[in-house]
Amino acid sequence: SRWEEEKKEDGVKWMQLEHRGPYFAPLYEPLPEDVRFYYDGKPLKLSLATEEIATFYAKMLDHEYTTKEIFQNNFFHDWRKEMTLEEQEIIQDLAKCDFSEIHKYFVDKSEARKALPKEEKQKLKEEADKIQEEYGYCILDGHREKIGNFKTEPPGLFRGRGDHPKMGMLKKRVMPEDVVINCSKDSKIPEPPEGHKWKEVRFDNTVTWLASWTENIQNTLKYIMLNPSSKLKGEKDWQKYEVARRLKDVVHEIRAQYRADWKSKEMKNRQRAVALYFIDKLALRAGNEKEEGETADTVGCCSLRVEHIRLHPRLDGQEHVVELDFLGKDSIRYYNKVSVEKQVFKNLELFVKNKDPSDDLFDRLSTTFLNKHLQHLMDGLTAKVFRTYNASITLQEQLKALTNPEDNVAGKLLSYNRANRAVAVLCNHQRSVPKTFARSMEILQTKIDAKQKQVEDAQQELRKAEDELEDTKDAKAEANVEKKKKLLKKLEEQLARLNVQATDKEENKQIALGTSKLNYLDPRISIAWCKKFGVPIEKIYNKTQREKFAWAIAMANEDFEF
Repeated sequence: SRWEEEKKEDGVKWMQLEHRGPYFAPLYEPLPEDVRFYYDGKPLKLSLATEEIATFYAKMLDHEYTTKEIFQNNFFHDWRKEMTLEEQEIIQDLAKCDFSEIHKYFVDKSEARKALPKEEKQKLKEEADKIQEEYGYCILDGHREKIGNFKTEPPGLFRGRGDHPKMGMLKKRVMPEDVVINCSKDSKIPEPPEGHKWKEVRFDNTVTWLASWTENIQNTLKYIMLNPSSKLKGEKDWQKYEVARRLKDVVHEIRAQYRADWKSKEMKNRQRAVALYFIDKLALRAGNEKEEGETADTVGCCSLRVEHIRLHPRLDGQEHVVELDFLGKDSIRYYNKVSVEKQVFKNLELFVKNKDPSDDLFDRLSTTFLNKHLQHLMDGLTAKVFRTYNASITLQEQLKALTNPEDNVAGKLLSYNRANRAVAVLCNHQRSVPKTFARSMEILQTKIDAKQKQVEDAQQELRKAEDELEDTKDAKAEANVEKKKKLLKKLEEQLARLNVQATDKEENKQIALGTSKLNYLDPRISIAWCKKFGVPIEKIYNKTQREKFAWAIAMANEDFEF
């Protein structure tokens, strides 16, 4: 199999890499003359650059973001920087700006696109396919491999997750002059768009990216990578879960050691041991140190401050309760009350003693120091491996506990989602309740009510048929009873399916199942479960996900144990 081809020497990822470079977002098309921007009630013709940024805001008018003050302030600040001096003189107050005509123009345009005749839609699809054919593939060591995201992100306004302090800032257009190309020396080097040149061309076969640039909001590197279904990505994924499986063999020793370290004479080691307990028990992220004022005030385990933690000797009938409340990755709030072991609690009391709320809880600890220690315990071990290990092992244990072999497929899927949900809760993968939630629940309830009525009618029909059989005792009446029984059974199954769907929907409304399913759970656990209990794999993974996990589908049989 292509997953088992000969290995290259350490660090070398490929021998040959050829591609077309990124596909750049199309240039801005000015608004028609009759679509106007108004300031203080009067139409105002904007310069092209200013108009383009105005359209970014106008498109988002019906979005919750544009009601947030921080979004409005960041947008207005960045927009004014791009205006001409004349425009800056006039446009001084966002509240006096009227984007409604521009907003309506884009809504109408979107509706018109949806209403296009089938042939027109087909034409657009063919054009997109042509671009995909040309830019969406590369040649890697003789294999034609699919590229993941071959298009640069179009300019727009930064959204961020949670309450990100930079939301509303201007995401600038990516130009060829920003882009570093990576390919092999002997390949045909991609041509930049006419009149432009690349920032740099590299021949680095120790990395797997094809192109990169720095985005202007967070100053982070963005990459064009291979598609998750490619051999290189699949291998990397597989390796990730194999490292987590190795942890399974030594995790008991590691736990015994950090428990012993809770009483260490060295404060540094005590702090490391308590942090490791949190990372292991609560699946917290390690939390990397960040530059001052660089981005949102988000923390992980090692960067927790005294203000993020409250200690309760007794709470809600439990002893030694730690209350954690902080903003984690992507500004998502982590809130949890957890009963910890007595020695951990005593140590935490010691760590907070004589400290201000803004002081570090683990003041002697850094992520680097922690990861060095982990590497010493097991080759390849980092804090993230604990998250992958605990997520995967939780899924496997929950599936064993919750699956009833007698259930129908819908019942088994409900058990699967409940097991997945236990992992998402462990990893704090939340989402806000979808806007459409109430409406879609209403629709589902209407379907349930209608189906319930059909079941009741069918029960009545069956009783009638049975009475008739009682009277006549003939074969025709008997066949009729069988027919009615079959219909009732079918309707009852349909009703049960709808009820399961409603339960699942309700339980999932604030939990994001996808993140753990795609990034933290060894897919072989799910595939083995599908094979063992006769559940089609496509009920768990869609087409794109099945391509991403092709390596696992090829490898796992029903006896696979993580």
